[in-house]
Amino acid sequence: MAGNKRQEVRERDIEGLRLFDKLMPLLDRLHDVGCERDTAGNRTLHFDQYCGLVLLYLFNPVVSSLRAIGQANELKNVQRKLGCQRASLGSLSEAATVFDPELLREIIGELADQLKPIKNVGQGHLDHILTAVDGSVVQTLSSITEAMYLRNQHGQPKSAWRLHAHFDIDRHVPTRVDVTHGKNSGKTDEKYVLRKSLAKDHCYVMDRWYFEYLLWNEINAIGSSYVCRVRDNCKYEVIEERPLSDAAREAGILFDGMVRMGEASKADARPDHPLRLIQIETNPHTRRGKYAGGGTGPSSDGILRIVTNLVDVPVEILSDIYTHRWTVEIFFRFFKHVLGCRHLISRSRSGIEIQTYMAIIACMLISLWTGKKPTLRTYEMISYYFSGLADEEELLAHIEKLKSQS
Repeated sequence: MAGNKRQEVRERDIEGLRLFDKLMPLLDRLHDVGCERDTAGNRTLHFDQYCGLVLLYLFNPVVSSLRAIGQANELKNVQRKLGCQRASLGSLSEAATVFDPELLREIIGELADQLKPIKNVGQGHLDHILTAVDGSVVQTLSSITEAMYLRNQHGQPKSAWRLHAHFDIDRHVPTRVDVTHGKNSGKTDEKYVLRKSLAKDHCYVMDRWYFEYLLWNEINAIGSSYVCRVRDNCKYEVIEERPLSDAAREAGILFDGMVRMGEASKADARPDHPLRLIQIETNPHTRRGKYAGGGTGPSSDGILRIVTNLVDVPVEILSDIYTHRWTVEIFFRFFKHVLGCRHLISRSRSGIEIQTYMAIIACMLISLWTGKKPTLRTYEMISYYFSGLADEEELLAHIEKLKSQS
């Protein structure tokens, strides 16, 4: 159809490549990865170059598909800045299965160490790293048409992957993403995936799906904490009700106390540590379905129930901590709609992980350049720079303006 004609990527569409002078040294260590079996020295597309092309895809709206990446790779400026030769579409597709995405985690960790907190949600009452956790589903771009005819037993498309994200609330950047198939059950269940990545000295901020006593026990056992919303109909016995200050009542807090839960569960499946429950007034919500108006989430009776193992943190701080769980939802929106990752450019797990990790690196680089959380405005300015609509002086002026803001 004429309206869907593919836009060709031209030399003048790819500007601002000087920025890669600062980015590519970060990826130098990846150059020889995947070349172990290439004894003849025939590989022309290396891991660091492939990552550079993915970053180009993330920051340039003209480069909107794997085929567009291939077209950009034919341009002399791109080849010079990334140090790569022309690669065929087949080579670009195959590259995602050759390179090890786990090596990008090391770079993410190093960048995370350089990031300074943008806010202090715990206000000095918490020693743990505040980490919001959640999952989201994305489609695979290269198989959308095929997937129209590939359905599971429930009639749902199979072309989906689930991203399980750890989001650092204070530094406002993702620090880890695990990739599984879209189905949220068994070994791809969000609780199972979180278990595999638990770390000491973190405070995990979680929604109702993570309401599981054994998971809470594991978090507590490794020296971490959690703030988890529980279902409206959860059963508990009040052991001690704590008095509420005027400030707490003004914040909408209805109850704060120590409780006992899980009495109906088997002895080895009950909480093995003290539990604190707080109740916060919120807007009642009735699930009405996707097309009947209103939200699609579970219904709420107007009381937000949160359980934690943080027994000494002021109740107002706990309420504020849970409020910031939504930052991970905002990240997924930024990831899908701003960074261009609503659909994925690879069908393989490793390719999806590479694209995801490069998106995390892009978020971290924006934060390091600006000292602020990644925003649509800053992303647009960087995109204008890569598209030649803004020059380097204008980009740097935008960044300096952000740094000067309190």
